Amino acid sequence: MIQLTKRYRFCASHRLHSKFLSDVQNKETYGKCNNPHGHGHDYVIEITLSGRIDPATGRLARVECLDQLVEREVVARFDHRNLNEEIPEMAGVVPTTENLVLEIARRLRDSWHTAFQEPSPALQAIRIYETPRNIFGVIYL
Repeated sequence: MIQLTKRYRFCASHRLHSKFLSDVQNKETYGKCNNPHGHGHDYVIEITLSGRIDPATGRLARVECLDQLVEREVVARFDHRNLNEEIPEMAGVVPTTENLVLEIARRLRDSWHTAFQEPSPALQAIRIYETPRNIFGVIYL
């Protein structure tokens, strides 16, 4: 098995605020991230594939297929958007990076096998760097 990881970037804003908490509880829970006007992040997303090298091409996957998939399902969908107000899939949930990575994982999984030629590589991991010190991810075993 071999792994391939690619990085992508997108910018988005959000406000962390739960309808299940009081204003005081929201402020205590989310601090400055509960700013009524929201705040933004320059997110870095890493997508890791795994599988076997194709003996004919010497490659794990056609990288351009991954680029097109991530552009369509992630970057075009989330870049320069307000996660609270412009992303219907985030309605009803607090748009934490934990919830964001789960939504991105769902979007990629739903389109995965149509993006690659058979045999398609496995989606191994998705990581989002909210900041250099806050990293969230989904790992598939």
